[in-house]
This record gives sequence, structure tokens and C-alpha cells, in this order.
Amino acid sequence: MNTLTRVLITLLLITFSISASANWGNKFQCLKTKATEFDGTIAEAAIATPELSTLVTALSTANLVDAVNGEGNLTVFAPTNDAFNAIPPSILNEILADTDILTAVLLYHVVDGKVDARRSYFPKKIETLAEQKLFLTQIDRKPHVNQSMINCQAVKTTNGIVWIIGSVLLPQF
Repeated sequence: MNTLTRVLITLLLITFSISASANWGNKFQCLKTKATEFDGTIAEAAIATPELSTLVTALSTANLVDAVNGEGNLTVFAPTNDAFNAIPPSILNEILADTDILTAVLLYHVVDGKVDARRSYFPKKIETLAEQKLFLTQIDRKPHVNQSMINCQAVKTTNGIVWIIGSVLLPQF
């Protein structure tokens, strides 16, 4: 092998290793994000978060505040106000008006046990309190539940963990 070939191979290897290490670091950046500690329950954390006010209203309407306020070890995928606003108003009003449907939708966002949604390197199914499955996965190196992107920073509470998500998850009826 001549000197020029060795130099080219060395440059290619260096370029590849820099590129690979940069992608490796980006892939796991979300895992490095520390959770916010909240000294209170899931319900209290939701109430203290202005961008979850629609979720709090929905929980109150469905009489589920106590369910996420009591003892336990829950994971909640919490849709933001913008997520609720993305639902056409006529459909959202139908969901909010029917307590049974609203309860099913809200329980579909809750899992018994703590789940680190960022660690789903391969698609993973988890059972919700609505007795249906959610799917955790990575899309473009970002954690998702079903097709909804998950904020990398969780909120740890005294009775579980909250993950902020960008859309409302709808169970099968």
C-alpha cells in the first residue's frame, strides 16, 4: 500500500469515527436529560403546570383527580393544552361531554408503574389503565408514545412520573 492510499484510508477512518461518535452522542442526548423533581403528587404537578390546564379540567370532569393524587407508582403521558386544541372542537366537545368516553381517553394515558419512555430502543408495548396497549419507540432519535413525541424531561412526583406529550392519545372503542 502506498503512502497516499494510507493517508486516504486514515482520513476516511477519522471522518467516520467523528461522525459516528457525534451521532452516538445525539442519539442518547435525551437520556442525559435529568427529570424535574416535584414535591407533590401527579395531580398537584399538573395543577401547577399552566400548559396542562385542559388536562386538569378533563381529570376533574371525569372525577379522576383522586386517582392521580393518591398513593401509587404511576406513569402519566400528559397532553398539553395545544394537544387538546389540535382536536377539532366538535370532537373535543363530544369527548368532554361523555364521561365514559372521557374516562377511557384519560386512563389510556396512564400506566401502572414507572416507565422511562426514553429507553425504548426497539418498539415496546405497555398496558394502560384503560386495559389497552401503548407503543413506545424512537422516531428520528426522539422518544414517542404511539405517534406522539415525548418531551425528554420528565417530572418525578411523589406518586409517579409525568411525561409531557404533544398530542392526545385515543384508545380504540
